[in-house]
Amino acid sequence: MKKLANIFLLAAALLIAACEGPVGPIGPPGIPGEDGDSFLGTVFEMENINFTSSNGYSVIKNFPSNVEIYEDDVVLVYILWEQDNGLDVWRLMPQTVFIDDENLKGEIQYNFDYTLENVRVFLEFTIPENELRPAETDNQVFKVAIIPALFASQKSVDISDINSVINASNIQMKDLGALDLNNKILK
Repeated sequence: MKKLANIFLLAAALLIAACEGPVGPIGPPGIPGEDGDSFLGTVFEMENINFTSSNGYSVIKNFPSNVEIYEDDVVLVYILWEQDNGLDVWRLMPQTVFIDDENLKGEIQYNFDYTLENVRVFLEFTIPENELRPAETDNQVFKVAIIPALFASQKSVDISDINSVINASNIQMKDLGALDLNNKILK
């Protein structure tokens, strides 16, 4: 009788172990990790940035305290390059301006770097400092996008185009608006 009970318990254990529940939803294609609808990112603007000799042609902006940035996140910085028919034209940095005037030749490069706490935008140039023009140094506008590395590595996303990043179907961007250097919302 004990043998029959043991065999019955073994058969019941095997039957239970072989059972499966319904199949769960399929996650995003080609992306390992948790199933989900989208990635989360953050974007904010830095407005009225002036590069001067007194700030070393460099401005540091701390990330807002409500923004979580992880070591494998990607920080992208775009500069407002021009306006075309009332539309903003953004370019991914670094960007270089080549100056080839009759009396002045050289380069100005807008560049950035970042830590887990802040982003720094800065100018590098080969022309004499006193030859920098206000159009290149004053009232500059930048957009900073913080996105997960897996999202940035997808071939379907053109990270050189801020609109492609913000409007991608598999990312939700939290737009903090324009922030001043003290993380106060300007608009």
